Amino acid sequence: MRSALRRPLTLRPEDLDLGARGFRLADPAVAPVLDSVVAAFASGYNGMLSRDPAELGIERLSARVRGFAYEGAAMSAVILDLVTLGGGRRLRELDRATGGRYVHLLLVGAGWAYARLRLRPWRGVRFGPPVLRWLAWDGWGFHQAFFHPVKVFGNGWIEARVPDDCRSIRDQGAGRALWFYAGAEPARVAEVIGGLPAGRRADLWAGIGLAAAYTGAQSPEALNRLVTAGEGYAAALAQGAAFAAKAHLLSGIVTDETASAVKILTGVDVPAAARWTDDALAALDGRPDTPETYEAWRAGVRHAWASALGEVTR
Repeated sequence: MRSALRRPLTLRPEDLDLGARGFRLADPAVAPVLDSVVAAFASGYNGMLSRDPAELGIERLSARVRGFAYEGAAMSAVILDLVTLGGGRRLRELDRATGGRYVHLLLVGAGWAYARLRLRPWRGVRFGPPVLRWLAWDGWGFHQAFFHPVKVFGNGWIEARVPDDCRSIRDQGAGRALWFYAGAEPARVAEVIGGLPAGRRADLWAGIGLAAAYTGAQSPEALNRLVTAGEGYAAALAQGAAFAAKAHLLSGIVTDETASAVKILTGVDVPAAARWTDDALAALDGRPDTPETYEAWRAGVRHAWASALGEVTR
């Protein structure tokens, strides 16, 4: 079955090529980083179509891009699980193969799969810790913005099948895709977000903070310009960067570029920012596993940032 599905499901290089998709050309110092992220995602995705999780070889990739490769692998694992009625077996196997170190990326990759198949998470499979599993809607938003950027960023399109209580999560994912669409250029990011409804901007800035910190693609000077461009949304930027800090810390890999980005966007180091996410999640123990609780988690991270930095949250 896997062999029969491999060819129609394979992602070709041109499917993900940033220039071919009409994305803004990034600065020469930044473009190779963004391109390497896309290449790693495709490698993980295509690899999972033909190999078992333990045979993917992702650990041989650069530490900087491994998370993206596992995100891609999760996407194809979930597609295979859904079309073969696998009940989430491949995604659970992938999680076990990584020792649970990439659960955030696997959940986001699962969201890509659901968007690809035009299904709402979590039809047919259950995976991930309570609250965190809503990150699948973040992955959904990234997929939609990546493959339909003009509709999402130019026309403000949101899919009718996204429930109202998941739209903020979806927009955080769209914000992550915007980092790539804008070539990681702060002025372009601000321009695009400024053209969308005010009520959606904080979620998009949160996605920008997450992508900027997780990719580590930009220089400290550019990240300081990003903070200035996102004036009024510093709490959202910090929340996204804190999510990236936790994901990197859990993986056991924190690059110098990510450490620098987290410090600029949150004002604290990676362990401290990651602790905000842990403490905010622990404070919700006993709450129902709903999108509202996920949003309370994000709000808790913003509150922690405000308390640490003496800022007013937004």
